[in-house]
Amino acid sequence: MRVNGSTVLLTGATGGLGTALAQALAAKGAALVLTGRREDALKAVADRFGARAVVADLADPSDVERLASECADVDVLVANAALPSSGVVLDYTPAQIERALAVNLHAPVLLARLLAPRMVEARRGHIAFVGSISGKAASRSSSLYNATKFGLRGFALAFRQDLHGTGVGVSLVQPGFVREAGMFAATGARPPAGVRTVSPAQVSAGVIRAVERNLCEVNVAPAELKLLSAIAGQFPGFAEKVQGRMGVERTIAAIVNAQRDTR
Repeated sequence: MRVNGSTVLLTGATGGLGTALAQALAAKGAALVLTGRREDALKAVADRFGARAVVADLADPSDVERLASECADVDVLVANAALPSSGVVLDYTPAQIERALAVNLHAPVLLARLLAPRMVEARRGHIAFVGSISGKAASRSSSLYNATKFGLRGFALAFRQDLHGTGVGVSLVQPGFVREAGMFAATGARPPAGVRTVSPAQVSAGVIRAVERNLCEVNVAPAELKLLSAIAGQFPGFAEKVQGRMGVERTIAAIVNAQRDTR
């Protein structure tokens, strides 16, 4: 699926990583439809890239349905929006739990369900979910975030099989620790010892590569993190011990403290 000439709906466009994705997609010749919850910030990004802006709160299912209705003609969905959702789940209110599940999991699933039929009818389209390496490896104080990203991974991989042969592709892009922009960069935390970061440009390139080549799963992470996440998926008990020795707890504590107000 060529990005050039395609109409692309990008969620989470006002975040740091969202802006990097918008820039990369626009540079490839996409006609952009950008969505976010903050109208002023969304308009600024849309004006920068000559994009159409549709304000929507992905925590509200009715807003998600309206968004899909107003963007029914898109060729590509890049479901990027997500809440950090870090911290011990016992510290969350029921409303905060619902909001995290709604934005991180329910909204991308619902958007895919609502936008895919027209793509299937046209036998042309692509749906790319931006997940996280946290969808492959569980870690302390990340149970809610892990749950949404594990769930998104399962949905994306199975939905890809459901749409096989229809002309519509489905991909999952899973970044590791991203520097310069995005959730992790905003915390100011350092990654665990021995683990490198990736750039927003690398994540953007991964998304475009996934769409254009109809790749199943693209893990945008350094080799050491790819290996650790693969081991964690098969041997979670062993991974728990390894994380303890790597000083992961210090990184997680810094992340949780910085993200507490985003719940």
